[in-house]
Amino acid sequence: MTLVKFNPAKNSRSLMPGFNDVFDSFFNDNFFNDRLTSRVPAANISETEDHYHVELAAPGLRKDDFKLNLDRNVLNVSVEQQSERNSNQKNYSKREYSYSSWVRSFTLPDSANAESIEASYTDGVLKIDIAKREEAKIVRRQIEIK
Repeated sequence: MTLVKFNPAKNSRSLMPGFNDVFDSFFNDNFFNDRLTSRVPAANISETEDHYHVELAAPGLRKDDFKLNLDRNVLNVSVEQQSERNSNQKNYSKREYSYSSWVRSFTLPDSANAESIEASYTDGVLKIDIAKREEAKIVRRQIEIK
């Protein structure tokens, strides 16, 4: 038998008070929350005079987990990670498999040089540097006044 808490102020508008609490406790379980929330990393994009910079916050990964592909001016960053955690006891009571994957896509501007893209992964941050084409770089010069 399971006891379900009843809060009359919370459920005063429903036809069957207490019924919504069953689903609230079911879907607020950590098992479902871990699998229903998206784990796509946040990105910061900046620009300097001669490069575009993309930074993705992806802690807990290895650089081998990442795959970077360029397809028709679209840069795809993907991760496919599978891990197995289990106890080494003969009569284990819990065994977990974890599988997560995500893809982030970035459309490169026409001024980007697709031949010169460099990536590095340090301290949980994937840094991608995309060089600009020579004609797109900002030209600065002193103009003489006549």
